Amino acid sequence: KSYAYPLIENVHEFIDPPTESGRTYPTRGNFLYFHYKCDGFDDIGWGCAYRTLQSSCSWLLNANPSFRNNRDENGVIQDVPSIFEIQQTLVNISDKPKTFLGSREWIGALEVFYVIDTLYDVPCRILHIPQSEDLKKYANIVKKYFEDFGGLIMMGGDVDASSKGIAGIHISGNEAYFLVIDPHFDGKLKSADEIIQKGYVRWQHTTEFVDSSFYNLCMPQMKIAKE
Repeated sequence: KSYAYPLIENVHEFIDPPTESGRTYPTRGNFLYFHYKCDGFDDIGWGCAYRTLQSSCSWLLNANPSFRNNRDENGVIQDVPSIFEIQQTLVNISDKPKTFLGSREWIGALEVFYVIDTLYDVPCRILHIPQSEDLKKYANIVKKYFEDFGGLIMMGGDVDASSKGIAGIHISGNEAYFLVIDPHFDGKLKSADEIIQKGYVRWQHTTEFVDSSFYNLCMPQMKIAKE
């Protein structure tokens, strides 16, 4: 596939921990940062979950040795689905009607689960968090996910409808921070430092999420294959 802009790899590795104390449990392996219009297709205002899914797919494909050699001359993995291909997958499994193709309809954590399971035969766990004040209560579950799998989590919500990736958790005493990979950037990226400075890759304390929103976390259940 061709992309309008070069995609930056492992943007989560360029940001410092939110506190000097504590420990960070990050995504392991490699993934590409997909964002609004990165392939020249205008999805501003509705495509954030698709872009986060694409980033998650790039992690899955890198983690599976059977896909590692399937790259183009620019090193971009060929099997990350386009937005249209994601929609086609959901239509094919009868989750969506044919009118969904070419639409600007949002998707959420459940649709992300369906696509990952269908395309890569990888199951996902959906972790439902009733409201943001409960995020801290689930910190140990998220920590264990990064310890056991080290994948890239897709996070969706209702009031907070801005889908995002979660590429790590930092725990310091009784405080927890999520490493947010925000796909809402629109433009040509020069470096990972640029999106960190603009806040699209950031540490977010559990108290900084929307109080009245529930959250669903889609957590791919695949470990990085040993060489």
